[in-house]
Amino acid sequence: MYNEFFGFREPPFSIAPDPRYLYLSDRHKEALAHLMYGVRGQGGFIVITGEVGTGKTTVSRCFLDAVPRHVDMALILNPKLSARELLASICDELKIEQLESRTIKQLIDQVNRHLLKSHAEGRHTVLMIDEAQNLSADVLEQLRLLTNLETSEKKLLQIVLLGQPELQDLLAQPSLRQLNQRVTARYHLEALGQSELPAYISYRLSVAGQRQQIFTPGAIKQLYRISGGVPRLINLVCDRALLGAYAENEHEIRPEHIRSAAREVLQRRTTMRSLSFGGDWLRLATVVTSLAAAVVLTLVLVTQNRSDSSAVATNGTPEATSSAERTGGIRPIEIAEPPSTVANKSLLTNRPVDPEPVIETPDLSSDLFVMPESFRQLFSLWGEDYHVADDDNACEFAESVRLSCLYRKGTRLILQQINRPAILELKMEDGLTSYVPVSGLRGTTAQVMTRDGSFDIPFSELERYWYGDFILLWSPPPFMDEEVPPNSRVSERFWVSAQLREIIGKADLSSQRKQQLLASGYEDQLRWYQESRNLTADGIAGVMTLIQINNDLNPAVPRLMQGESARETR
Repeated sequence: MYNEFFGFREPPFSIAPDPRYLYLSDRHKEALAHLMYGVRGQGGFIVITGEVGTGKTTVSRCFLDAVPRHVDMALILNPKLSARELLASICDELKIEQLESRTIKQLIDQVNRHLLKSHAEGRHTVLMIDEAQNLSADVLEQLRLLTNLETSEKKLLQIVLLGQPELQDLLAQPSLRQLNQRVTARYHLEALGQSELPAYISYRLSVAGQRQQIFTPGAIKQLYRISGGVPRLINLVCDRALLGAYAENEHEIRPEHIRSAAREVLQRRTTMRSLSFGGDWLRLATVVTSLAAAVVLTLVLVTQNRSDSSAVATNGTPEATSSAERTGGIRPIEIAEPPSTVANKSLLTNRPVDPEPVIETPDLSSDLFVMPESFRQLFSLWGEDYHVADDDNACEFAESVRLSCLYRKGTRLILQQINRPAILELKMEDGLTSYVPVSGLRGTTAQVMTRDGSFDIPFSELERYWYGDFILLWSPPPFMDEEVPPNSRVSERFWVSAQLREIIGKADLSSQRKQQLLASGYEDQLRWYQESRNLTADGIAGVMTLIQINNDLNPAVPRLMQGESARETR
C-alpha cells in the first residue's frame, strides 16, 4: 500500500524469513559461522538457541542458501513427531525409498545404508531440525543413536538443532547426558544492541530500494525502547509505523509514529514491554480459588461438627482440636468467611466469635494491573520509586538505579532457584497476553502484588497460562558498570575470584577441603561453586552464576522465598 509512496520495490519489514533481508550483526555472523561449521564433516550435534523473534529461522535459511554442493540437507520444520514419524520424515527429505511396513529398525537401516553410500560418493549429510525445543526425550535419544554410524575418521551424520532457550534445559536433563556430551558447538542468539539498530533499519530499507534514512534518530531510539532489539518486533512496529505515516502523508517516521504503531501492534502480541495488561485470567483464578475454598470450608465444618458432637457425647464438653488435625493434617487456605458462615461457626464451637471482615477482591480489570504498574511494584521491592510515563522504558530506569532487567524462560523450579521476585507472562485463552508480578512463593501458593496490597493465588492457576516467560531485576557487579571508566573498573576475574574466596570461607566444608579449593585455579573454583548451586558447570561467570553469588553474599536483596524453603531448592 505504501511502497510507491516511500519508493520501495517491496515491503522492507516483512516478517517472512527472507535471507536477502538478513542483517548480519556480530551475533548473527557468529550463529551463521556455527552452522557453517556443521558442513565440515565432524559429525555430532550443533545447538543454536535464541529467544522468539531473534532471527534463528532467517539465519538457517541463509545457511541453506550457502551450503556447498557436496552437502545433502534434510530439514525438519515440525518436530512434534514420534521416533518412527521423524525417521520417515528424514527418509522423505533425503529421498530414501521406504518400505510399506516400516518398523523403526527398518527405517534406521535404510538411513544408515544411505549415509554409507553418500560417504562413499564424497558427500556429507546434515539434518537440521527447527523448533527443536518441542522434541521429546525419546526422539532425541533416537537422534543420538543415528549419530553412532561413523568411519575411522568421522561421523556420517551432522545434526543441527535450532530452538528456543528451553532447548538448553531439555538437553541438560540427566537422561540426555550422552547426547549433551556429543554437542560439538553451541551458540545463543541474542537480540540486537541499541547501537546496531540504525544499521539494521538502513539495511532493510536499502534492500527494498530506499537509500534515504526516513526514520529519525528519535524514532529509532523509541523503537529500541519498545522492541528491546528483537528483530521480529522491530519489523512489526516499523511496518505499522510506515502505514501510519503514509496515512498522514508524512515521508518521515517520527517517535509518535512508533508509539502509535506499538499500541496497535503489540497490544495483542507477546512482548514484556507491552503496556497492555488483561485481567481475565485473574477473574478466572478468583472464581476457581473461591470454589475450592468453599469446598475446603464445607469439609472443615462438617468434620468439626462430627468431632464436636462426638466430644460432647463422650465428655460433655467439646474437645479442642487444631484445624490441621480436623482435616487429616492438611491445613486449608485461610480465606475470609461471609457473616453467615461466621455465625454457624460460633454455634458449632459454642463460644462467641467476632465477625471477620470480608476481603474484597480488587477490580482486576482496573489500572492496578497495567504493565507499568507491575514494574512499579517490582521496583518497590528494591526500594526504588518508579514513576510511570507512557513512553518510559522500565529497563532503562533500572539502569539509572544500578539495576538490570533479565528476561528468561523456565519453570517454577527455575524461579525458585533464581529466588527473585518476577513478572510472569501469561498467554490467555482469548489470545491476549497478561503479566503478573509475583513477590513470593510459599509452597504451592504465589503472592501477587498490587498497589492496594498483595493477595495469594494457587501457582497451578498461573501455570495454566504460563509458558515459562518471565522478567526479573538484579544488581550487576561493579565490573559491568558502564558509568565507571574502563581503566577504573575492577576486572571481572578479580571480582568473581574475591567473591568465591569469601563463599568458600563461609561454606560448610572441612578445613582440608577449603584449603584445596582456595589453592585451586579460578575456573576450578567457579565450577565447584556452579555444581554446588545446580548451575551449568562451564567455568564461565554468566548472569545466573552472578545472581547466585549475589544471593549468597547479600542477604538484603529481595527474594521470592525466605528461610528454609529457599535453601531446600538448592
